[in-house]
Order: sequence, then structure tokens, then C-alpha cells
Amino acid sequence: MVLPGLLGLPAFAPGQVWLVGAGPGDPALLTLGAAHAIASADVIVYDALVDERILALAGPHVRLEYAGKRGGRPSPKQADITLRIIALAREGLRVLRLKGGDPFVFGRGGEEGLALVEAGIPFRVIPGVTAGIGGSAYAGIPVTHRDTNHVVSFITGHDTTGGVTGSIDWAALARGSPVIVLYMGLKHLGEISSRLIAGGRDAEEPVAVISRATTPHQRVLETTLARAHDDVVAAGLEAPSIVVMGPVVRLRAALDWMGVLDGSRTPKADPLGTRGHKAAS
Repeated sequence: MVLPGLLGLPAFAPGQVWLVGAGPGDPALLTLGAAHAIASADVIVYDALVDERILALAGPHVRLEYAGKRGGRPSPKQADITLRIIALAREGLRVLRLKGGDPFVFGRGGEEGLALVEAGIPFRVIPGVTAGIGGSAYAGIPVTHRDTNHVVSFITGHDTTGGVTGSIDWAALARGSPVIVLYMGLKHLGEISSRLIAGGRDAEEPVAVISRATTPHQRVLETTLARAHDDVVAAGLEAPSIVVMGPVVRLRAALDWMGVLDGSRTPKADPLGTRGHKAAS
């Protein structure tokens, strides 16, 4: 194993808080910086979506404190979590705030960082692979492809009240973003789909719903925008899930590398049907 010193990895000093992304689940997606933080911390305050295999990397001396927030379930309040990591840092501990995905992508890392600034606590951010990118890739879906889109939008399915996000111009999003990646959207998927269709989105647009992405329990449902809600209910898919909307979903017919490796899928060449068009042009 390469020593942290040879890589120039920073020292985790007592009294610091590191806001670290653990990635979407698969320990293979953990960054070297995150692994270094786990090995160096005195206490890890971790979220519900951090895989147990990642927590197992912590040494026996490391204290683990659960601070998971799950929609619709009793959960610690964000203010209490923030106060806790500040208190631990003031005890002179190396505090690792470990989050699923990336702390700055729908992860409240910005909120916690601002609170640490106000408290005078030094901190560092180590980004992680966000589920919208890593989970899509594990489903065989690139979120950008030059034959389909030059824009991708990442949106959250609910706001701080738990309802559909009211600050989004759904009609503009429907017209302006060929690919949409929806986080935390299963609860309101029917309403979100209806708003996008009302804004001009094709009801037959391909959609993929990826449940428990990058974990051994990953499930992928391919459907359409109009049928997405009903198909998710029928399939019994549960959170955490991400939803990918747009033409890139068709690429899964060729790029579902996990399905090819386990023998459940034969890749389809030219899933977009562009080969003949390119040859003609």
C-alpha cells in the first residue's frame, strides 16, 4: 500500500473537522483522501447512506456515531448534528463527518461548513463520487454523451418542507435540459413527471430508476416519463434511488457493463441508431 506521506495527503490535526464524501456505496469508489481520513479520525459521524463495508475500514480505536437522516423516519435534526460535530472538535478530536455521495451535492455539507466557520473550527472538504454520476455509470448510463446532450441538470425531488421543490421552473427545465438526474425523488415522482410533461417534455421519454445504486442490491427499472411512477410502485423499488430522464437512458442497451459481466445481458450495438446516419453524412 502506498503510504499517505508519499502521496502528499494532508495530516488530520486534532480539533479539525473533515467533511468527506464516501461515494454512493461501493467501497471501490472511495477516494484515497476519504480512506486516509477514515484511517486517521478519532470519531466518525456518519450518515445513513454510508455503506457498512466502508465503516469497517475504521480501526478499533475509532468511535462511530450515527447521524443518519432518512425521509419519513425519525431522524436527528440537522442543527443537532452540526452542534455535535462542533462539540467533538472542541474536545480536540479529529472529527470525520462522513456522508454518502459528495458532501456538497445535496448533502448539506455547505450548511455544516458555514456553521464551522462561525464556530471558528478549521475544516477540510474531501469530495466524493456523487450518486447521480456514479450510480448512473453503474447502471450503464453516461449522464453526458455528445450524440445526445451537452447539458445535464441535477435536481432534488423535495425541498426543506418535504414537498416538491417550489423554486424550480419546471417548464424551463422540461424544455432546456435534455437530461435530468433526480435525487430523492421517488415520493413525488408522479407529480414531478406530470409537471415536466405539462412543461412540454415527451411523455414517452426513456427513464431509468436506479435503486441502491452501486451496492450488491442495485436494481434498475427502465420505463418512460408517463409510466415511471406506476412502474416504480409495481416493482416495489425503494429509496435511496436516483432517476435519470433523457435519451442517454437508451445507451444502457449497449453500456450495461454489469449485466454483461454477470451474463444477464447481451450488449446491443448502436443503441441510438446513429451509425447509419453518421456513415451517410
